Amino acid sequence: MATTATKNPLSDLMYDWLTVLQSKAEGLAAYERYVKDAEEANATECVDMLNKLREQESAMLCEIKKHVFGMIAESEAKEAH
Repeated sequence: MATTATKNPLSDLMYDWLTVLQSKAEGLAAYERYVKDAEEANATECVDMLNKLREQESAMLCEIKKHVFGMIAESEAKEAH
């Protein structure tokens, strides 16, 4: 009896980008905790640096999210044809 293989609807590349997106989101959440810890320690320079890093990560997360959504739209357009 022949088996039929089903194609995975999620490519390796898409999986990779979704993993990157998740990792960045988790990192951003971690910065929230780190800033709180630095504030509680009255470490102003640390708060400033962590806020700077958090802003950079937030911008990168937005860029990655836009890229992933573009990949999804492109994939769906290819499947529609």
